[in-house]
Formats: sequence, C-alpha cells, structure tokens
Amino acid sequence: MQKVLLVLCLLWAPALLAATVSSPDGRIELEVSAPQGAASYQVRFNGKTIIAPSRLGLTFAELETLGEGLTLGEVKVQHKHEPWEQPWGEQRYVDNRFQQLTASFLNGDGQEVFTLEVRVFNDGLGFRYHVPELIDGPVSLIDELTQFVLPDAHRTDAWWIPAREWNRYEYLYQQTKADAMGLVHTPVTLRKANGVHLSIHEAALVDYAAMSLKQERTGVLKADLAPWSEGVLVKAFLPLSTPWRTIQISDSAKGLLNSLLSLNLNEPNKLGDVTWVEPGKYVGIWWGMHINKNTWGSGPAHGATTSEAKRYIDFAEAYGFDGVLIEGWNIGWDGDWFSNGEVFSFTETYPDFDIKEVTDYAREHGVRLIGHHETSGNVTNYEAQMEDAFALYESVGVAQVKTGYVADGGDIVRHTPEGLKRHEWHDGQYMVNHYLRNVRLAAQHKISINTHEPVKDTGLRRTYPNWISREGARGQEFNAWGSPPNPPNHIPTLAFTRLLAGPMDFTPGIVDMTFNGLDGWNRPQTTVAKQLASYVVIYSPIQMAADLPENYQQHPVALEFIESVVTDWEQSVALAGEVGEFVVQARQERDGQRWFVGGMTNENSRSLALPLSFLLDDQTYTLTLYRDAAATDWRTNPAELIKESFTVSRGSIVEINMVASGGFAAILTPQ
Repeated sequence: MQKVLLVLCLLWAPALLAATVSSPDGRIELEVSAPQGAASYQVRFNGKTIIAPSRLGLTFAELETLGEGLTLGEVKVQHKHEPWEQPWGEQRYVDNRFQQLTASFLNGDGQEVFTLEVRVFNDGLGFRYHVPELIDGPVSLIDELTQFVLPDAHRTDAWWIPAREWNRYEYLYQQTKADAMGLVHTPVTLRKANGVHLSIHEAALVDYAAMSLKQERTGVLKADLAPWSEGVLVKAFLPLSTPWRTIQISDSAKGLLNSLLSLNLNEPNKLGDVTWVEPGKYVGIWWGMHINKNTWGSGPAHGATTSEAKRYIDFAEAYGFDGVLIEGWNIGWDGDWFSNGEVFSFTETYPDFDIKEVTDYAREHGVRLIGHHETSGNVTNYEAQMEDAFALYESVGVAQVKTGYVADGGDIVRHTPEGLKRHEWHDGQYMVNHYLRNVRLAAQHKISINTHEPVKDTGLRRTYPNWISREGARGQEFNAWGSPPNPPNHIPTLAFTRLLAGPMDFTPGIVDMTFNGLDGWNRPQTTVAKQLASYVVIYSPIQMAADLPENYQQHPVALEFIESVVTDWEQSVALAGEVGEFVVQARQERDGQRWFVGGMTNENSRSLALPLSFLLDDQTYTLTLYRDAAATDWRTNPAELIKESFTVSRGSIVEINMVASGGFAAILTPQ
C-alpha cells in the first residue's frame, strides 16, 4: 500500500526570528526559534502552551556547543500523507498524515551546524537533529541539550519509573506531581490540570544512547543519555542523525492508547518478505520454575527435559496453541547462573534434553518449539556464539527465540579488544547496537526475536518486523517471587505508560492463585477474569498462556477464552480508561469480523456503561462475556468466573460491573 501526498512551501527570510508548523487538524503547533542565539522550541495545544520554550542542541568534545550563538536559517514546511500497512500489529492500516518542518540553524559565520526536522501529527509530534560533516574523524557526544519545559509542573500528575538505578525497567510506577520527578525513564506520562495528557518518549533509537529525562530545576526536564563505561554518551562520525524526541498529546487518557506516533516515525520494513514472522499463542516450561516446582538447572526437578517438553507439546496440540517455549535446555544454568554468564553454551544441551527429538516431535504435532537464549548480561560470550546458535535453531526449524539479559542496571559485561572487562547499561549505545545486531542476524535465519531485559521499545518493529515483542517492565514473574508482587493498579498503569512504547510479552493467564496459598504474599493480586482481560488490554503479537497445563484443565471456562482470543488485529479502539485506574480496549481480529474486548480495574470496584459504537451497522452479534461473579474477590475467591451470552448490536450499551482488581473479557461474533 503506497500513497504519498506532498505539498511543499518554502519559508525563508534573511532575519527570520521564528517558524511554526501545525498538525493537519490545526490543534497542535510547534514553534522553533533562536532567541539570544539559543536554539529552542515550544508547543501549543488548542492555543495553550503545554511545552514552554525549551532548549535545543548538542555538545561534542571536539566542537563548540551546537545550540548557542545561532540564528534561524532556511525553513521548509511540507504536508505529507504516507499511509502504510503493518504485516502484523494492533492496527493493520496506518493513516500516516503529518506536517513536516525542517529548519537549519546557523553559527555566526553563516555555517549550518544542524538541521531540526519536525513532524506534527494529530496525535503528537516528533523532532530530531541532523548534524552535517563539520569535521573529519570520530566525534564524542558529551551532552544533549534538549529540554521539555513544563509550565505548570506542580499541578501536573506524572507516572514514572526511575532510570539508571540497580534495575533496568522492572519497577512499579510511581504517581507524583511532575515537579517531584528526578531521573526517569521514558515513556513518562503526564496529565495536566485541565485533563490534557502527554507522553514524552523517543522513536527510532539506532546507534545512539537511550534518552532518560532529568529534572534540572522545577519543570525543566532535560535529555539525559545513558553513558558508556568511559563516560562518553555517543561515539559517532559525522554526519549524524539522532533518534526522534516524541510527545504524544491527547484530550484524554484513552486518546494516548489510540496513537501510532512512534511507528510512524520509524523507517519502513527493511527485511522484505516477512511472511515467516508468525504471531500466535504459546505455552511453556517457565512458570514451574518461578513457583519452585521445577528448576532451570539440571537435577531431579529439571524442567527442560525431553519428556516434559513432549507433555507440553501434547497440551499445545490439544488446545490449539502454536508454540512451546522451553527454558533451561542448554548448558550453563547450574549454580549462580545470574552472575555466571560466561559459562552459557547456546548450542550444547543437557543430557536429558534432545533438541532434535523435541523439534521433530513438535513438527509432527503441528506445534513449533520456541527457543531461548539467556545471556545473564555477558554479551561478549553471547556474541561469540550467536551465529552458531541461530544456525542450530534454523536447522531444527525453530523460528522464534526469546532472548534474556538478566543483569543489574549498568552490569552488562563486554570485553574490549584488549581483553579488558567493562560494564555497560542496558540502554547505552553499546547495547542499543547489540540488540539490533541480534535482531538483524536472526532475520538472516528467518527467526523472530522476543527480547527480555531489553532496551525500551521505540517502534523499530516497523523497520524490523521480526522484532516481534519484548519485555521491558515488571511482568507476571514478579507475582511468583517479587517483593512486593504487582499491585492491582499495575496493568491499568502499564497501559498508559510502558505499553505506549509497543508490544510487551507480559505472560498473562495465571488461573491457579493457590501455589503459595490464597493468603500468600506472592501471587497475582487479580481475579482470573482480569487475567483474561490482559490478553486484550496488553498488546503483543505473541501471547503466553503462562500457567501449568494441569491448572488450565481445572479451569475449562478460562481456558476456553484463552483458546479463542487471537493476537493479530485488524484494528484496535480504546473505549475508556484513566491512568492507573481502569482501562477498556476493543480489538477486531485480522481478516475476520469478530471483536474482542477486555477491561480491568485497580483496587476499586467499578461499574461501566459501554457503548458498542465500533460495531458494524445493520449487524447483530452474539456477545460472550467472561466476568467476575458478585462473590469474586481477588483475595479470597479469585477464580470464580461467569460466562454468559446475549445478542447485541451497534446501538447497544453493555453494563459491566468489575470487582476490586477484577475485569472482564468478551467476544463479539456476527450472527
């Protein structure tokens, strides 16, 4: 699908003081200028300032600061319409429409030192720097001056997690006023006093360090890049283009969920035919290790055995799952594997696991094996084996791999060519480049990658569609051993924060809450209905049924919905929600007419009246609803689930009651 509409106008004057560009609907306006020689921008929404004048610029060790002593040079404004189709995704057809401004900034000698490229959409904006070849040879970026100045930070609500502490991204989100934030990861979600919602993030993070935000003084959020171990932020050659700095903007929380801004700011697919990238649902030898039923390492309770793998394959075949994930099959898991990444082999199996026998058995039963590479953060060891590891998987028919980088923040291990050991951040330039090398190499073997302990998502799945999902937040495993486990408001917060960046492999679907006793500290603080809703609320083209096979067989109604729900969508429509409180999402299956709806709430019970205006006119549907019973309680009676069906149409309004930390899931099937 290729349709491009371009309208160009040139704005230039010898003494141009400022230039503006607006969204196609005129509601968002960005202005660039250079008052007193300092490059800056500001943003207005519906005529009101939401980002006050904020600095722009870059500082390289080898150059004068690019951001001071400047004037605004040539400015071009273009209108573009470049719709495109996702090979898989939450929305099949993407209406990519924006106004683009390119503005050159000149030094006192009239030399262009950088160009700012701005794109403004109806749902937000992005801007990035293009630095020309000002000098030969390598350069070292030591500061990015970009600011996001909030004019009323003390009255703006913020949802955030800290950056560059011991962990990666696996924190519980905090809600404070924006002026209470320190150094925070993006996306960071903000709600102004008038109800306008913003999300600040970045797109197309390639060969650069990830951006966090540091509050330098009240309301002044500045780009703060993850450094190399040597202290440099980015090692580069000129010319250089940076990632996009993005701001999603909406009148309401649900408007953020309906945005595809990040995808639109990435380059089109570079892999060509990607029909081998297959969305789907899987089960796996995983949850048993988290609840101490099995072990990753060898021994009498070893989970990844040939016989156990075949048992899961049989279950997957019987209930229509596409794949079986097997973790702990390869040498390296014995002992303190968290701290001993140097011993992992990615081709040598434990004696009780035969990879060819298992993959042959899976193929005979119409199921695929999902591979696993855990590095424990020792990237040098992994990269030395990566080609052989992917070649092995390709030879036995494995087309999807979950990778892992379990290591504390700033504790990724690399070895220099001189043999020196260095520790890097998960989101520094070194790892940004490694993750992409991993994805590109996997594509050569027609393998899709699901990255755990990743760098944050910035929409690169558009460019590399085999980057099928990733983690990058507190997932289900924290409900088995986390201190504390994920609270009731966790997923209603993720929906408006982490999930704005892209798909997450959260691993939902726990139906047995008794593994530590109902009064145990560690277990999901949800009802089973909320677990079902997660399959619709949490977008990922691959979804795990994370519980044990025997537990699903004890909960056939829950299993029925998990069997039915799909993972690839024609379109998605957020119906309602508030950050951290509740969320309701509707999605239509790709190449089909069924709709799936999922909704959930935090620690408060909630009643909703949901209009079904997304349905077709002149069509009736059977709505099959899976919901909490009146007596369902996440603490004492989490598993009680009611299934009921009735006829609805586009004009219907469905009354939904959700108990505390409960939810509902629904299937709407044309009659």
